[in-house]
Amino acid sequence: MRHSSVSSSKGCKLATTATPDMFSLFRATCDAAPDAPFLIGEDGAVLTYAGARARSAQLAHAFRNAGVQPGDRIAIQVEKSQTALLTWLAALQAGAVYLPLNTAYTIGEVRYFLGDASPALVLCRPADEPAMAALCAELGVPALLTLDADGSGGSLIEAAAGQPTAFDHARVQPDGLAAILYTSGTTGRSKGAMLSHANLASNALTLREYWRFTGDDRLLHALPIFHTHGLFVATNTTIAAGSAMIFLPKFDADALVRLMPQASVLMGVPTFYTRLLGHPGFTRELAEGVRLFVSGSAPLSAETHKEFNALTGQAILERYGMTETNMNTSNPYDGQRRPGSVGFPLPGVALRIADPDSAAALPQGEIGVIEVKGANVFGGYWQMPEKTREEFRADGFFITGDLGFIDADGYVHIVGRAKDLIIAGGFNIYPAEVEAALDEIPGIAESAVIGVAHPDMGEAVVAVVKVTDAGLDQTAVLAALTDRIARFKQPRAVVTVDELPRNAMGKVQKALLRETYGALFAKT
Repeated sequence: MRHSSVSSSKGCKLATTATPDMFSLFRATCDAAPDAPFLIGEDGAVLTYAGARARSAQLAHAFRNAGVQPGDRIAIQVEKSQTALLTWLAALQAGAVYLPLNTAYTIGEVRYFLGDASPALVLCRPADEPAMAALCAELGVPALLTLDADGSGGSLIEAAAGQPTAFDHARVQPDGLAAILYTSGTTGRSKGAMLSHANLASNALTLREYWRFTGDDRLLHALPIFHTHGLFVATNTTIAAGSAMIFLPKFDADALVRLMPQASVLMGVPTFYTRLLGHPGFTRELAEGVRLFVSGSAPLSAETHKEFNALTGQAILERYGMTETNMNTSNPYDGQRRPGSVGFPLPGVALRIADPDSAAALPQGEIGVIEVKGANVFGGYWQMPEKTREEFRADGFFITGDLGFIDADGYVHIVGRAKDLIIAGGFNIYPAEVEAALDEIPGIAESAVIGVAHPDMGEAVVAVVKVTDAGLDQTAVLAALTDRIARFKQPRAVVTVDELPRNAMGKVQKALLRETYGALFAKT
């Protein structure tokens, strides 16, 4: 019986030389092509690699003068700007551990992160300074600096002014800690994923080769930089290739359409692509100059994949990664990019489908938990040794918590999170399958399927749908599903909403939906 376990994808092979740290990759590009563009503003202004090195060195001096020593944590909660991105390079130079925080977090949420990570310095928005100063005093955080929205003002800029434009790069070990990224915490308190220099640099080098990045590329960057997608996948791969980023402060479909003729790559979340498909200026001719469209951070519907291909003649490349692992799989650069699939394991990544309880490898095609192992996989959760042990198998494989299977051609498919599995009347129901059937119904723009408590079935399927046809009610939806999926998989209730709740990276917040609609079948 063939088991669903694969060690690397079809495609390129990487050199086996030792992996450098991320700043050494950046420094190598600076030395080889100092005048090459690194960041390009909306107005066309260019910051070269040499310029970025000099500015980040001044920021590193500001950090050091504020008391930051190698190994200390720096917490960052500021708006996206070129200077904000350069704090990542500054932290690398100073040997500090980078801790980016979602700009939407409240001061109450930030209290947990600062209390858990004990940073030596917090960088915040000027408007947040009074509340953050009080919080830092309460928690014993020794230093606080500010940075404004466009990155041109604040006490960090004042502290960096006049500082030397060179910094003696702190020497780090490959397994040394480079960053802590906190998980979303939707099923409990957030966990700090500890990412090493080798984790980040190895993944950047792998993606550079797999996605064919070169110094000629211009990546259109409209992602947030507090998340692994915009900060590490986009930025680190750009650095590894010596290419440039057209750097936008946020996603704006008009701006993407206007700047796309200058770009060769776009990385986005599914919302980017649905918005582009609805934009009158997004045409086949506009997309012709872009060699690669990448989607991640949330599932891309097969329908969006097909619509995009029909309009542009190009197939979006969907990949699969996590905060804890960087990128694990990717559809091929050459070859079929299969809708609904996240492709093959990347070179150097071992992936298997296992029984969630026994860890036994499952036969190919069967659904189980996805487990991965490789240089990209994090070392564990910050100050959570027991949780770390729970999430790793004895042979070193990390239990992702994602459910999936590997098809006959080796493509990996994700059907949902283990915590999202619905068990109704003893039957296992995978939300992704029901969502795919719902999304095929004319008049349904998008859907989210959850399980809620049911007095007879244990759990019942509830569909939360965004509709474009006001006449599409529960009766019509259920009628449309009659011949699409088995009766036991069909929703017991259909709820229509104006918008599905999403986090900053476009993922539907199913925990919030379960909280909102969890009492639909409660006995009164």
